[in-house]
Amino acid sequence: MNNMFSHKPTKLFLILGGIFITNAIIAEFVGVKIFSLESTLGLTPFNWTIFGVEGLGFNLTAGVLLWPVVFVMTDIINEYFGIKGVRILSYGAVALIIYAFIMIFFAISLAPNSWWQNISGIIPDNPSESIPDMNLAFKKIFGQGLWIIVGSLVAFLVGQLIDVYVFQKIKSFTGENKIWLRATGSTLISQFIDSFVVLIIAFYIGSDWELIRVLAIGTVNYIYKFIMAIILTPIIYLAHYLIDNYLGEKLSEKLKKQAQLT
Repeated sequence: MNNMFSHKPTKLFLILGGIFITNAIIAEFVGVKIFSLESTLGLTPFNWTIFGVEGLGFNLTAGVLLWPVVFVMTDIINEYFGIKGVRILSYGAVALIIYAFIMIFFAISLAPNSWWQNISGIIPDNPSESIPDMNLAFKKIFGQGLWIIVGSLVAFLVGQLIDVYVFQKIKSFTGENKIWLRATGSTLISQFIDSFVVLIIAFYIGSDWELIRVLAIGTVNYIYKFIMAIILTPIIYLAHYLIDNYLGEKLSEKLKKQAQLT
């Protein structure tokens, strides 16, 4: 046991995997909140018209704050542990997210305590901040629709598999050079697909939205993800620097070569 935890690649995989899975699970649950990016930044909300759909702006799920971290972690794990490493963590993340939702729906079905439901959320001195029905609030926050859950999980898994494939494909041409190209390029391609898959499943199939509206909103989401992928590129270089120093040059190069073979 001590030998396993003193093995640097094992420790690195556990740390990266923990960050990856934690961010994926949190992103799923906070994704129920829709926020205005412009208003958050103190800007006037945009009023774009895309594909004839008016009034579009950066109204995003809170999950988009964490998904870029997940895809950065994907590229880093892919670099050192290859496609097999990313697949193990991706399948594991999906299994744990499904388990988490099952437990949440089980918790929703429990009969609420009367005091907790009707009184615990009341603030006598500030009625505007009170919650008259805590159980209803719990259901609304955690009880995401089945189609949204299915859409986000399918989009996540498809996006991950495409990301690792494109990453390794680009690396086969560039070698160890141009980290930015394989990392950012694979993320931009996978996120393009992810942006539309989740909306098509959750809202076109699951909620009868017009396809043109789904495509318009998906385009706005992708613009945001495109910008974030570019902004986060330096983080990938920093992560490589820290990991290479932790592993040492020889071990780092060995892992990278093995990663291309998996």
